Amino acid sequence: MGIFDFLSGEFIDVIHWTDDSRDTMVWRFEREAHEIKYGAKLTVREGQAAVFVHEGQLADVFTPGLYMLETNNMPIMTTLQHWDHGFKSPFKSEIYYVNTTRFSDLKWGTKNPIMLRDLEFGPVRIRAFGTYTIKVTDPAKFLTEIVGTDGEFTRDEISYQIRNIIVQEFSRAIAKSGIPVLDMAANTGEVGKLVASAIDPVIAQYGLSIPELYIENISLPPAVEKALDDRTSRGIAGNLDDHMKWKAAESMGNGGAAGDAMGMGMGAAMGMGMAQAMTPWAQNSAQNAPQQQAAVAPMAPPPPPVEHVWHIAENGETKGPFSKARLAEMVGNGSLSRATFVWTQGQDGWKKAEDVIELAQLFTIMPPPPPPGV
Repeated sequence: MGIFDFLSGEFIDVIHWTDDSRDTMVWRFEREAHEIKYGAKLTVREGQAAVFVHEGQLADVFTPGLYMLETNNMPIMTTLQHWDHGFKSPFKSEIYYVNTTRFSDLKWGTKNPIMLRDLEFGPVRIRAFGTYTIKVTDPAKFLTEIVGTDGEFTRDEISYQIRNIIVQEFSRAIAKSGIPVLDMAANTGEVGKLVASAIDPVIAQYGLSIPELYIENISLPPAVEKALDDRTSRGIAGNLDDHMKWKAAESMGNGGAAGDAMGMGMGAAMGMGMAQAMTPWAQNSAQNAPQQQAAVAPMAPPPPPVEHVWHIAENGETKGPFSKARLAEMVGNGSLSRATFVWTQGQDGWKKAEDVIELAQLFTIMPPPPPPGV
């Protein structure tokens, strides 16, 4: 190498960073012996910040732009100023590039169920999971508090710690919110905002922020979900006697199930015959053993059917729960119409009140609105 090539190399130094890994948060510009030459050009692109470390101390943070590193604006000593050291400066400097864009689609979730007290069900356990977005807001603090001297720091090295913070703050926020378990699915956006606002002060100490946090699902343990399904099934069945009569009529009216209907008819006839044959025996028993008959306790009636409670959607907000009797009053005063959207446990999405069989009868006392043009 000629002397002119050597001097040219000493004067020309371009510092820049392009990244296509999509997960690198901090990258150190590698320079031989960590020397930054006098007059070097530092390029900082959009979505980046450059942290200048001189002699082990953080000297400056550069935002997007093109910079000329000279002694009049940087505390830097160059090789050309130290001929006695053979072009090797004893002062070491480093450039750390920090990615300030958002790192999205990061996963979080509860490892163990969260205990909370629900007004309707009492103590319950829930699980939750979702996604979040992370962003470096203070490059200097992030470098000093988290990265240190790591030459290539990725999001996987911090995501585990962030997940723990999210789960911890989620547990606190969900316990303080007072939102019923059955209404959490309709309020995931509100819960997400509560969690994000609680997390921000904690991760701000690391120079980070969470611009977005989404709750994809909140679920109960399988045993509790099965109990809710059983309760919903009992509520849908309503009066068991009427339900059995309806099932029998449906079977008899189904032409493709003639064999089932015939079997039901034979079973009914056999039951009647047995009842007639047992009648004299029952009368004899009643006459011969009145004390024994009196000692037999009467059979307890079956438990009353579980009444549904309903939620109403108006202007993007949910109200309720309301009983059926309360909805009847609302129909009477005009605050509930046929087109009002309602929902109850076990129902497949929101439906208009007139499309729900159980509520449609509330509107029979008053005629529907007249057709247009009449």
